[in-house]
Amino acid sequence: MQTFTIARRPAIVLGIALGLCLGPLALPAADWPQWRGPQRNGISAETGLLKEWPKEGPPLVWQIKDIGSGYSTPAVVGDRLYLLSNQGLDNEFVQALDAKDGKRIWSQRIGKVGNPDQQPSYPAARSTPTVDGEWVFALGSDGDLAGLERATGKVRWQKNLRKDYGGQPGTWAYSESPLIDGEAVVCTPGGADATMVALNKKTGELIWKCAVPGGEQAAYTSALVIEVGGVRQYIQMLQKGLVGVEAKTGKLLWRYDRTAKGSPAVIPTPVADGDFIYSAGARSGGGGVRLKADGGKFEAEQVYYSPKLPTSIGGAVKVGEYLYGTSAGTLLCMEFKTGTVKWDDRSIAPAALCYADGRLYLHGENGEVALVEAIPEAYREKGRFKPTDPPDHGASKAWAYPVVANARLYIRDLGTLWCYDIKAGR
Repeated sequence: MQTFTIARRPAIVLGIALGLCLGPLALPAADWPQWRGPQRNGISAETGLLKEWPKEGPPLVWQIKDIGSGYSTPAVVGDRLYLLSNQGLDNEFVQALDAKDGKRIWSQRIGKVGNPDQQPSYPAARSTPTVDGEWVFALGSDGDLAGLERATGKVRWQKNLRKDYGGQPGTWAYSESPLIDGEAVVCTPGGADATMVALNKKTGELIWKCAVPGGEQAAYTSALVIEVGGVRQYIQMLQKGLVGVEAKTGKLLWRYDRTAKGSPAVIPTPVADGDFIYSAGARSGGGGVRLKADGGKFEAEQVYYSPKLPTSIGGAVKVGEYLYGTSAGTLLCMEFKTGTVKWDDRSIAPAALCYADGRLYLHGENGEVALVEAIPEAYREKGRFKPTDPPDHGASKAWAYPVVANARLYIRDLGTLWCYDIKAGR
């Protein structure tokens, strides 16, 4: 039987339960305030962007090469970028950059790099900061969770998922990007006692903790908010499967394990639409489930599963009725609720991707960047280039996700960040 603990904070819990919108952050559509954008689905609502790129790619605004190492993507709010990086293994830090030229505004160390002896070895900062009002929330790879002042970077409170909650990350340390929902910051320590937790975002005080049976490790994905059957819940991929946890209490509601079986690293963040959820795990496969609610009880009913659906590190996006994502060497378009593949193409797969204004933006693991029409009829590429003066990857690859914000395209690759102008009609 699952166990869960609720700290007695009625006003805070009520605030979570009465959240008015499913998206965790209410900010201008042009901003990209957290992991995978305003609604955590890889979608930007921006319009008026270039429909096709010249051979050399869109105009380069600036390139900087001193941001520190890591795979974190920037959160973009107004005229600032926020991202995690590391210098060596003892200094993992949050930084704010000026969107105009990439110059550093402030920097704040939050801890060290987690699991430095990992094999294969890619120790580095991984998570994307979450911007919420005057706060920035960041989770370091060693489990250092911090609430910082957005203006100055000053740490207001800090916890460590290992020390404070008995957390157990996977081999490649923590990669989760914190979820803000109302007054709560939600994250996944892993382990037997507090597999998932909700904390007061202003103090770091515990609201509840959920102990998932089996005490499994945290995976490398980030939580989402959904509402099904009148119940608001957080969905998250753990190392052994997909779970749903009640937002109000931390109670485990359901789980689905098929897309995590046999996978050494569960990385893509799930994609949800109403009661339907797509999840995937490398070396396993992708699958769609429909949540069935009956008298407060939930069941995840598998609708489809296939090892040939998108499973790559770069995740997937849902545009209309279709899901776009990459497998080991193919970009696919499939019907979201049936799993039927409409087309596939080698493109620059495997790749990370996002969507804006009718186009998919892909950042390939080979370092290339491509623009592709998001249509179910056929693969139609509208531009491809390789950023100038890329870093030496060594044994790693270009794993950072692309970001579209305020008519700019941001591409990170280890210690380098490029900013491109993608506004049409300039």
